Amino acid sequence: MSENPQQPHSPQQPEPAPQQPEQAPAYGSPPPGQPPYQGQQQYQGQPQPGPAYGGAPYPPQPLSPSDERMWAVLAQVGPFVVSFVAPLVIWLALKERSRFVEQEAKEALNFQILMVIAQIAAAIITAITFGIGGIVYFAFIAAIVFMILAAVANGKGAPYRYPVNIRFIK
Repeated sequence: MSENPQQPHSPQQPEPAPQQPEQAPAYGSPPPGQPPYQGQQQYQGQPQPGPAYGGAPYPPQPLSPSDERMWAVLAQVGPFVVSFVAPLVIWLALKERSRFVEQEAKEALNFQILMVIAQIAAAIITAITFGIGGIVYFAFIAAIVFMILAAVANGKGAPYRYPVNIRFIK
């Protein structure tokens, strides 16, 4: 019998060394055999510093005088579209950035809350008196005039106080 040199366990050929399994590339590195992506930094084995947290936030930037006037006017005329929501949003968003806008938005918000209460009362009076109480709605014409006067005053940078107002929000 002749021995076959191709047999793996033949005495003439040593056994091959066991191969190490290939390791996967490190996270963020390109696949083996490919150059790194443009602009990509190689991983150094140390964690990179992240953004700092917990620092004190910067104080809000104050509004310019023209922005103050614009937001104050919007707080006064916004209720024509969305009732008390406009002065409420303006007051909450800008009260720390401008004392003028804070005061005028609060004034407009208080007036609009009063107007909502007055509208509910007027509707009840009108329903109870079978429509005769509808004359109460003429008071809302005065409210519209006051809102326009407030917007004009705020547009000039002057504060405005409604002649009839309950200050629910101090």
